[in-house]
Amino acid sequence: MSYTLHRGDALTVLKSLPDVSVDAVITDPPYNSGGRTSSDRTGRTARAKYTSGDAKHDLQNFPGENRDQRSYRAWLTDLLTESYRASREHAVVMVFTDWRQEPTTTDALQMAGWTWSGTIPWIKPASRPRKGGPKQDSEFIVWGVKGSLDNTRDLYLPGHYVASQPRKDRVHITQKPVEVMRQLVQVCPPGGTVLDPFTGSGSTGVAALLEGRNFIGVELSDHYAGIAEERLRETSLQGDFALAGPGK
Repeated sequence: MSYTLHRGDALTVLKSLPDVSVDAVITDPPYNSGGRTSSDRTGRTARAKYTSGDAKHDLQNFPGENRDQRSYRAWLTDLLTESYRASREHAVVMVFTDWRQEPTTTDALQMAGWTWSGTIPWIKPASRPRKGGPKQDSEFIVWGVKGSLDNTRDLYLPGHYVASQPRKDRVHITQKPVEVMRQLVQVCPPGGTVLDPFTGSGSTGVAALLEGRNFIGVELSDHYAGIAEERLRETSLQGDFALAGPGK
């Protein structure tokens, strides 16, 4: 299996990808969420939004977290449109989101041409309770298909996932559990290619390589691109993978 990691703006890189060249799009874009008002959403960093004030860590911020609701939908629609163009027939798209942006994400997915096929809850047991009401312990995976779902494969995935966000050796503010990602990448046919325009620390790519899929990633942050490159390289050494070389 091979991987390629592009360093740069997601939309710019996506426009350079060939038509019908990837088999699945699995990504965790910046949510541009985390507040009830415009100033809440646009005036705080990712670190301030998604980690507690008393958190003792040195995790780096990531860019792209300061769009308002309408510009976020337009931006995400453009990205998912380019992803649609680059995807083969029957390709599956999976986009992580939170409760605030779930409606906007489903709009963007459909406006880009995908057939919206469902929303998968990711339940995080380690989340904090909320005094006076239900705790916000879930994020969501909005998913869809280019054309129709390929139901000829003997594949049955769960309709929800229960897993805490990684704590030990965590290297990204919004890092996703590899055990969940390893199941999600199975929507890509064996030997096919998974695209992640927001690679972050590389969990989707790690999962893809471990499950026998090729990987194309894009990351804007030099800091996180370096971490992703190292994780992808280390994972590739665990198996007989043919490397595509260093990230671009």
